[in-house]
Amino acid sequence: MKILLVEDNAPLRATLKEALCEEGYLVEAVADGEEGCYRASNFEYDVVVLDVMLPGMNGWEILEKLRAKNLEVPVLMLTARDSAQDRVRGLDAGADDYLVKPFTLMELCARIRALLRRRGGSRSPVITVGDVTLDTGKKEVRKGGEVVDLTALEYRMVDSLITQRGKVVSRSYLFEHLFAEEKEVVSNILEVYVCNVRKKLGAQFVKTKRGHGYYIDEAS
Repeated sequence: MKILLVEDNAPLRATLKEALCEEGYLVEAVADGEEGCYRASNFEYDVVVLDVMLPGMNGWEILEKLRAKNLEVPVLMLTARDSAQDRVRGLDAGADDYLVKPFTLMELCARIRALLRRRGGSRSPVITVGDVTLDTGKKEVRKGGEVVDLTALEYRMVDSLITQRGKVVSRSYLFEHLFAEEKEVVSNILEVYVCNVRKKLGAQFVKTKRGHGYYIDEAS
């Protein structure tokens, strides 16, 4: 399951990302509203955790844009304001849940699980493209029915590409998603991982859109 976390407070953002990753979610964390809106509008997530007060574009504006585009991804709003008027505004704008700061990590995780159950588990935990199958529940990839030994970063690359199959995923997006927490990375590290995935899953499984990024066909 993939979560987009939009929170401008750096220590809180880091804490929430770490906690959600420990729960087994793939987490993308961004700090400003415009970037959060772009990602939520163009990529597939199971839940968006959205702070209200953000630079660039606030949480209300992001929520309104998502719902105007008929995007039904569950949205959990985070806010320091505990007035009934704010809660009503969020729910009326299309929020699925509302959590007031400060909150416990236990409650946040419980609310996310509830949103996923309410949505029927969101996207299927098993995605098949050609002879490759991704099981997001087991964190497992199979090719021709056989389990493929992938590193954690290789798995995350496959997950990012296959859940957005048919779309070109930019190099900058992949680099940030895969290596943002790495202190030292070589300039061609993304190409190295793409090469490794191709060796394991097939030379044509991951395709290159020169000057733009990488993609997996909907039916490779």
